[in-house]
Amino acid sequence: MKIISNPFLLLTILLSMSTGLAYAELKPLDHIVVVVNEDVITDNMLKDRIDDFRKQLEQNQISRIDPETLKKQVLERMIRDTIQTQQAKQFGITVDDLMLNRMLEQLAKSNKMDLDTFRKTIEAQGLNYPRFREQTRDELIVNQLQQRVVASKINVSDQEIQQYIEQNETGATSNVVYHLRHILIATPESASPEDIDTARQKADTAYKKITHGSKFEAMAIKYSSGRNALKGGDLGKRKANELPQLFVDAVKDLKPGESSKPVKSASGFHLLQLVSSSNDQIMVQQTNARHILIRTSTKVSDDQARKTLLQLKKQIEDKNNFTELASKHSEDPASKVKGGDLGWFGPGEFTDNFEDVANNIEIGQLSEPFKTPFGWHIIEVLERRQHDQGKTNKENQARNAIKKRKIDEELRLWLRRIRDEAYVEFIDDES
Repeated sequence: MKIISNPFLLLTILLSMSTGLAYAELKPLDHIVVVVNEDVITDNMLKDRIDDFRKQLEQNQISRIDPETLKKQVLERMIRDTIQTQQAKQFGITVDDLMLNRMLEQLAKSNKMDLDTFRKTIEAQGLNYPRFREQTRDELIVNQLQQRVVASKINVSDQEIQQYIEQNETGATSNVVYHLRHILIATPESASPEDIDTARQKADTAYKKITHGSKFEAMAIKYSSGRNALKGGDLGKRKANELPQLFVDAVKDLKPGESSKPVKSASGFHLLQLVSSSNDQIMVQQTNARHILIRTSTKVSDDQARKTLLQLKKQIEDKNNFTELASKHSEDPASKVKGGDLGWFGPGEFTDNFEDVANNIEIGQLSEPFKTPFGWHIIEVLERRQHDQGKTNKENQARNAIKKRKIDEELRLWLRRIRDEAYVEFIDDES
């Protein structure tokens, strides 16, 4: 008997077999479109993602997208996501059902729904809920990977903070909040003059089309290599000091709806559209809390870390001292010496998952054990307050703004690098 040694050939044969036993019923069901390192993207996988994105775009009233353009953009997104999930596996990053369910519940709550209503709403939009659920899991895994390999390595010096405060205290745009859309025409990491000229021409073409009436969102989907391309390039609302100065300079004199000419950076050429801007006071909720962290390792599994925290939680509920238990058991060096005390913190200072838990438990309440990229936690909220972010805590605000800007810049470069280094082979000629 001959053994089939080529895994991609074997996969193609298996995918071509129907469930019927009769030879007459055998027919091709699927085929490989792209090989990405050791994984593959099949035609059915691509069609499912295109269908999902098309429905999401229709929900956002972005429907007139050329099918080939959408296919190309979605396929590139899938390639990038596949590379990242492969790297996450190498780091041992996983998201179990408990963490996934908690995130879905938080998504439902943020939309003022319970989980069952949220699921029905997703299905009413024509989306496959089990597939949406697994895509959410993949997004959580990718976010943890980016936190570990990019965000955790970003450092902000005291000198940078002081320079930032001095520059922005007198800056006319320091408190302005911009809502922007963005198109990135990327260049390779070691771009030749020909690469740069090609990218410049592509950026000029996109800009001319926008000035002649094409929608910026449609041009973002067609041309952009940015992470938010399939959202019409929407960057959301950000304070001026959280954006690259290049972006601020490009949009500060624009009116809502106007777009900038292409501007060049190390990543390539950028086009920006100003959706809106405001200079209002920004009030945020701050939380004073303490926590205990148990890290996972080759010797400590997720289940073991969670059970350890459940035991500590029971001891605290039985009137054992939180401070003493945190000092003895927590594996967060910074807070351990203070009995787990984290002090006051606001939006953006910790991971989204950590802040979501802190924001959704009552004062004096202990959370259930939950997982972040750093390990497993229990948290107790001590106080909350409303805080004018524009008047106090200047150093924390400066640190967060500098760090966010650095992360955005490094993430763009890292994504470009891992894409260039990956083995990607297009099998389907039409792709």
